[in-house]
Amino acid sequence: MRQPLIAGNWKMNGSKVMTAELLTAIKAGLGDIEASEVAVCPPFPYLHIAEEMLSGTPIRYGSQDCSREEDGAFTGQVSATMLKDFGCTYAIVGHSERRLFNAETDAVIARKYQMVTAHGLTPILCVGETLEEREQGKTEEVVARHLDAVLELPGGVAELAKGVIAYEPVWAIGTGVTATPEQAQEVHAFLRQRVAKKDPEVAAELRILYGGSMKPGNALELMAQADIDGGLIGGAALKAADFLAICKAGDANA
Repeated sequence: MRQPLIAGNWKMNGSKVMTAELLTAIKAGLGDIEASEVAVCPPFPYLHIAEEMLSGTPIRYGSQDCSREEDGAFTGQVSATMLKDFGCTYAIVGHSERRLFNAETDAVIARKYQMVTAHGLTPILCVGETLEEREQGKTEEVVARHLDAVLELPGGVAELAKGVIAYEPVWAIGTGVTATPEQAQEVHAFLRQRVAKKDPEVAAELRILYGGSMKPGNALELMAQADIDGGLIGGAALKAADFLAICKAGDANA
């Protein structure tokens, strides 16, 4: 049985005060969460607050990105070594906003994935299609390309097994529009079946999250689907009550 993972992607939101208040509220409500794994990914400047407040608790924390480089003259970048130094468990790679605004290619994202696993962190690999790609019937082609970039790394499916996948239909991120449970399940099942062609055991254990405007009102139905193992949560992760409600929905489907 795959343990549900509810991971909050705070994106470029927050302050020192907000981070402390939000983490305090999440910690206070954690007693009601029994089965789901809970994680938060605040902006880089606030990782030290996560380290201070979450060490010794069941709440994991991670980053929203990671450099593809080990170290060196790469101004503005943050390495996997640094993230490890802060006690991070997770690192998001390949988010659609990075692909769009930072022109990150599949090859760059695969390299980041490889760097994250090399340092003992767990990558959350984001895959997903735009509205135009969906309307053109290219959803499976696009997510397969995103997935295959990692499957083609040295180590192949064994490398993929070290991470988590998050299916994020770009047309549903931050728009309030959500894929129906059936639409989301169809893509999740496709991804799992594609991995199963390489290794059925890895596919059976691989956690695949949904990341397109999951919120308290739809989380239970989404996570009731056979191949949806949790959520990568955006806006709802900035409100403790909403985030904890989604975690409880994960518990209900554990």
